Amino acid sequence: MDDVSLNNQQRRTFLGVLLAGITAVLGAVFAWPVFRFLAPREQTGASALVRIARKEIPVGAAHFFNFQGRPAVVLQPAPGSFVALTAVCTHLGCIVKWVDDKGEFLCPCHGGRFSAEGKVLGGPPPQPLEAYVVTLEENDLVVGRAV
Repeated sequence: MDDVSLNNQQRRTFLGVLLAGITAVLGAVFAWPVFRFLAPREQTGASALVRIARKEIPVGAAHFFNFQGRPAVVLQPAPGSFVALTAVCTHLGCIVKWVDDKGEFLCPCHGGRFSAEGKVLGGPPPQPLEAYVVTLEENDLVVGRAV
């Protein structure tokens, strides 16, 4: 009987360790997104400016690019007028799409609509798209925050 109880004890110990390991892995998998959401974003200085050739943005068209690690868009609604915005919807963080024929941004997740200036036109987004400073230097657009 001692051998049977020893085997049962070994099985219980093994199952306990296995369960603890699985619980630890699942806990880490679920905790990581929460940590990334709550952790402050990296802020970079003036080196975070992005240069885009002016000829890449025709009138009425949008040009998507990455700005400080996030999707952004610059467009030319009128000749010589440039607007740079975040391409992340303020509702749930989906990436907005430019609709040429309507001249507005559309969020594919829940139908949020934004004007070419980033203002909310309809749908669930609570705030407009964040705008970035755009300056013209020679034949390049420089996108970034004012220093």
